[in-house]
Amino acid sequence: MSRIASAFAKGKAFIPFITCGDPDIKTTAACVREAVRNGADLIELGIPFSDPTAEGPVIQGANIRALSGGIKTKDVFELVKDLRKDVTIPLVFMTYANVVFSYGSEKFIRTCSEIGIDGLIIPDIPYEEKEEFLPFCEKYDVDLISMVAPTSEERVAMIAKEAKGFIYIVSSLGVTGMRSSFSSDLSAVVAKIREVTDVPCAIGFGISNPEQAGKMASVADGVIVGSAVVKILEEKGVDAPVCIGAFVKEMKDACMEVKG
Repeated sequence: MSRIASAFAKGKAFIPFITCGDPDIKTTAACVREAVRNGADLIELGIPFSDPTAEGPVIQGANIRALSGGIKTKDVFELVKDLRKDVTIPLVFMTYANVVFSYGSEKFIRTCSEIGIDGLIIPDIPYEEKEEFLPFCEKYDVDLISMVAPTSEERVAMIAKEAKGFIYIVSSLGVTGMRSSFSSDLSAVVAKIREVTDVPCAIGFGISNPEQAGKMASVADGVIVGSAVVKILEEKGVDAPVCIGAFVKEMKDACMEVKG
């Protein structure tokens, strides 16, 4: 069983997102370890990029702070090497195509494999253009994570049939950011996916509190939370790790209350 599969094997998975290097790499490492200690099942690590088109203002701000602090892709790779000394849960990168291209696609994905990255999410590459990266991901055993949205309609089954690792279901239109309401079609999206694959599904974009986490966990196999975590970093800075740990525990507990 792969590390990603194992993250979903024990029940509903909770997946926090953290922008690497915000406010610095040392704090990122501490936040990841606190998240693991408090029940995170898988962690998305954001590699900062100057034009993160899928992100709302909170995560955009984190990207700007990290880049202003001098963070480079090679620094994120070194971070993961350090984390893998004791962190055993799956880690996936979320970044943008230019980051991978500029580093060299094969070199980037080979390095991901060497340092212990389990998957790669590239939100600005549509399903139809995934061949830019998929051969390298298959060669080096890094799952290229597929994204679907309620508006994907007939494309949902097409994307799901070839999905690896887990399927990232976007909860609503627009960019990331905390929301008070979500698409009413999420159960239908999951049902379409279940018709063609048993690859786990996790819902992200906008989830920010335990009530929402529990509701989404009742629909899917996992819950992804980004902006609410990054907001803690924005507010607490280097003092954020303990607060993020407490938040992760609260959200994981809400997920665990959901049966099935």
